[in-house]
Amino acid sequence: MNLEMTFDGKMKSVNEQPDQKSCHKKAKGLLFLLSPWWCPAAMVLIIVCLGLSVTLILQWMQLLQVSDLLKQYQANLTHQEHILEGQILAQQQATNASEKKLKETIDTLTLELQEKSKEQEKLLQQNVNLQEALQRAENFSGPCPEDWLWHKENCYLFSSESSYWTKSQETCLSLDAQMLQINSVDDLNFISQATSHSTSPFWMGLHRKKQNEPWLWENGSPLRPHLFKIRGIPSQTHPSGTCVYIQEGAVFADNCILTAFSICQKQAKLLPMH
Repeated sequence: MNLEMTFDGKMKSVNEQPDQKSCHKKAKGLLFLLSPWWCPAAMVLIIVCLGLSVTLILQWMQLLQVSDLLKQYQANLTHQEHILEGQILAQQQATNASEKKLKETIDTLTLELQEKSKEQEKLLQQNVNLQEALQRAENFSGPCPEDWLWHKENCYLFSSESSYWTKSQETCLSLDAQMLQINSVDDLNFISQATSHSTSPFWMGLHRKKQNEPWLWENGSPLRPHLFKIRGIPSQTHPSGTCVYIQEGAVFADNCILTAFSICQKQAKLLPMH
């Protein structure tokens, strides 16, 4: 009985020991909770946790901001690359256009230089021809004899004595010439201007034998009706024929036996052109 009690007592003492330890721990915990330092420690822990949380949140926000800044920088960098590529492309196009324009300018200048060279060669050849012409002209007395007037391809001599038409014709033939023959309006204007200082009539080489015959020059060619109009044609036919003269720019016809001054004409001696 004592043993049992002793055993029970031991057992009880054994069983009672853990209870005492746990109670001791609980007592310590309660003592800690009941300690005046528990509340400040908890507050410090809470503040530390909050501080860490805020720090993490702030770091996360900064990380997000840095990430956004990196994305924005990357976008700006890409945009700048596109702009730079566009500028480089535009510069290349401008360079190509400038090179093309420069090539066209060079080609144009080359053509102009070739043309100028041809013109210079032509001028040199003309200079040579002129020198040759001057050498030929050293012994050339002129296109017309002395006292003759030169007009284009012909020489003209205005007589100082009056005579009838046949005599005037003989005088011109003796000078290796013929009487005046007007073939153009320019010839008519020149003769009218040359005789404008005088009111006297001047025989020309136009005549006809009968009234119904055509007007003929000395060489047998007919008168061109558009050149001039013959005034004062006599109604009667003269045995010597009807001859034409010019006076004060107008053309008249009358009896060939009348006296008038005359105009002789022959071809001018022009220098040959090479």
